[in-house]
Amino acid sequence: MTVIAVSARALNFPNVESVVAGFLQGRSDLSGVPVGSLLPAGFDGTQRAVVLTRLGGVFNDDDQLDNAEVRIDSYGPDKVAAHGLACTVRGVLPLVIDAGLSFSDVTEIQGPCFSIDRRHSDSNRYIMKYRFVLEVKSRPA
Repeated sequence: MTVIAVSARALNFPNVESVVAGFLQGRSDLSGVPVGSLLPAGFDGTQRAVVLTRLGGVFNDDDQLDNAEVRIDSYGPDKVAAHGLACTVRGVLPLVIDAGLSFSDVTEIQGPCFSIDRRHSDSNRYIMKYRFVLEVKSRPA
C-alpha cells in the first residue's frame, strides 16, 4: 500500500466587514459618510454613519466559499435621514458583485428595519442583514 501525503494549506478568509466597507467608502453617493466596523469617534447620534458587523455564516469547504452574514446599521440625525441612508446602501450593495472583490453573490436577508440605538444617545438607526458569498483562497506556502 502506498500512502500519498496531502499538503494541507492554511486558508485566507477575507475580512468581509472591511471589504464591504471599502466598497461603500468608494461610492460617490456615500461621500462624507463614515463607514466601518465601529461608529466614528465622538459619535453622538446627530451624524450619518454606516456600521458593518459580521454575525457569523458558514464556510463551504467543497466550493471554498465563505457565506458571511453581515448586519448593516445606517444612522442618521433623524428617522427620515437614517432611512434614506439605509436605502442608499441597499441600492448599491448589489453592485459589489461587479466590483472585482471576489464576491459571487449578495442576498438581502432582512430589509431596513427601524431600531433606536439606546447605547448611543437613542440614535436613529435602520438595521439590514445581508449574506455575502466570498471566495476563500489558500495562503501562499
